[in-house]
Amino acid sequence: MSASTPIARSKTAALARILDNVPKGYHRYTCGTVAARKAEALAQKFHTLYGIGCSPAQRLIRKGKGLANVVLVMHWPVDAEKVEWLLLATDGKGLETETLRDVGDKQRLKWLGYELARHTNRAKVMWTWRRTKDEMTELHALIAMQANQHDTAAISETLERIARQPGFRGVRTQSWALCEAALQRGYDGPLPHLYFVQKISHGERLPLD
Repeated sequence: MSASTPIARSKTAALARILDNVPKGYHRYTCGTVAARKAEALAQKFHTLYGIGCSPAQRLIRKGKGLANVVLVMHWPVDAEKVEWLLLATDGKGLETETLRDVGDKQRLKWLGYELARHTNRAKVMWTWRRTKDEMTELHALIAMQANQHDTAAISETLERIARQPGFRGVRTQSWALCEAALQRGYDGPLPHLYFVQKISHGERLPLD
């Protein structure tokens, strides 16, 4: 099987790839931005250095040698001039030149406008994405202002925009809290449907040498 890595065209696909890999031991990370014209070369560089396109069997071999396994997450919208990238790595050798942080650190992983957070489901620790505290403060303030102006149409538009954001568990919980805040302030318009993130593709494959 030829080596490749997925390219996420949407935020949801990029964030879902991280959620799928963190529970598998990919808990160290570093991230950055690259011009779209240089993104393929960067992916190839990371494959040469860290084997981001390795098959499951090759990853087992690397693990047996004490080497870290690495995945690359790329948020690369169509026609974008810049690409956001994030490397996730397991424990092991081989990334000594990278400045890596742990997703479990107090200073949470924040990427593409969201922050990674733990939650417990039936005594099992799981991961999700949620909006940052600053964004939630701004959204509550916006809804309060619109409610004070008795602008039902504006509140409805704000709630619809909120509902279109990636439907991870943490984001949905926050979205419902914002809907409740609007209701408590007298909003009597329709509430949006809060969608769940379904199992989605991580993106089209970028071939690697």
